[in-house]
Amino acid sequence: MKKAITAIATIVITIFGLTLIPVSTYATTDICSQAGVSNEVRRANGCSGASAPDLSVTVVNILNGIIGILGVIAVIFIVVGGVNYMTSAGDAGKIEKAKKTILYAAIGLAICALAFAIVNFFINTLNNA
Repeated sequence: MKKAITAIATIVITIFGLTLIPVSTYATTDICSQAGVSNEVRRANGCSGASAPDLSVTVVNILNGIIGILGVIAVIFIVVGGVNYMTSAGDAGKIEKAKKTILYAAIGLAICALAFAIVNFFINTLNNA
């Protein structure tokens, strides 16, 4: 059972990690010479004249990525707790352990959501000040 859970968790984390890798496009025209292209796109393509990324934006992106990964892990633990609860076969010890797993994972998920909101609120407040 533990090997199956570990394999599923590894697959989910790998898939989530792959979504963080930007997909390259094979454009036939030079993106740097086109009008109406944002600084983010110019910066991503290595165009000169694009402003350097702000440190706060980089920090927020890193923190949001970490919080997102922790949120996915919390959801995985909720699922694991649910599976343990369903397969407890009436054993009071296993039921209690499964309930605690679900409770603690739900608390962790709530903390992740609050951390995401707090980080973005403070960075936006500091940028506007």
